[in-house]
Amino acid sequence: MTTLEETIAAIRPADPAAVAEARAHQDRLTKPRGALGALEDVAVRLAGAAAVSPPPLPAPAALAIFAADHGVHARGVSPWPREVTLQMVGNFLAGGAVANAFAVQAGVSVTVVDVGVAADLDPAPGLTISKVAYGTADLSAGPAMTPEQAVAALEAGIAAARDLVEGGARCLITGDMGIANTTASAALICAFTGHDAAVVTGRGTGVDDETLARKVEVVREALRANGLEHGRDSASEMSALRTLAAVGGLEHAAIAGFVLAGAALRVPVILDGVIAGAAALAAAALAPDVVDHCVAGHRSAEPGHAVALDHLGLRPLVELELRLGEGTGGLLAHPIVCAAVRVMHEVATFDSAGVTDKET
Repeated sequence: MTTLEETIAAIRPADPAAVAEARAHQDRLTKPRGALGALEDVAVRLAGAAAVSPPPLPAPAALAIFAADHGVHARGVSPWPREVTLQMVGNFLAGGAVANAFAVQAGVSVTVVDVGVAADLDPAPGLTISKVAYGTADLSAGPAMTPEQAVAALEAGIAAARDLVEGGARCLITGDMGIANTTASAALICAFTGHDAAVVTGRGTGVDDETLARKVEVVREALRANGLEHGRDSASEMSALRTLAAVGGLEHAAIAGFVLAGAALRVPVILDGVIAGAAALAAAALAPDVVDHCVAGHRSAEPGHAVALDHLGLRPLVELELRLGEGTGGLLAHPIVCAAVRVMHEVATFDSAGVTDKET
């Protein structure tokens, strides 16, 4: 078996016994039933994913920022120059990005993984070089990646997750960096959900109306060029891989692998924004049970992100109109996820506290 096949084979759905016990335990805690709303659902979800109730505390956590460039940038879909991807990798490594500030606040480690930056990077602390290619091809003219490149990027994400979990991480957070990657995200979301490009394509880093219109048309061209204008045949794993290779980015593939590995290792994965949502669609197409191991950290301002989350059946924990990426929304959500699980471990039950439960 390949690393990808081995990882997919290890993924199991939520454990029904653990889910039932977690739900029953929530109802025994000294609070009105259901009083913690969505937090109760998070704790129950993590119990099912871990196959034990209460679930392990999802700490320490590790953020992996997967960085790559995109050939579609040449179509004028972003006002930012391509070299910003490389420059931001340097900023992450120097600790100067928003993701770094949020990670310090949350006590989360930061690792940057180069899977497709269009330049050579020097080795540095906190950097993993797993370069598959120097960016993708232009997805509007044909496949962005070969299937072999997509598999290599998936397996780079798997390796990153395994390394972080072996190093002690008990929760994984997705991050990304890649100028023009919201264009590839929109194409992936269209392909996996069947929605029109105008519905899911957003302004990304803040493009004007003219650029947005161009971006929508480029996404439509990509779907036509790759035979995906009517959605993807979801019946086969190979179809999912070809779809990912056709219109995804190297960082999308790596994040999909990262999510798959977290599920295989029964370590929860907090998804960030639209890039993570698009990657999670690919991961779920490869292994549907992977969704049971994911938590939607937030819902970004990108319209495609809401479409992706709805398709995955995930409810976001935070909605602050973020559209930065990097893992910022996932980092903000991590303390909330920890709080949800800590309730299961530390709050007394009616019996243990000697508190009278309401009459049923």
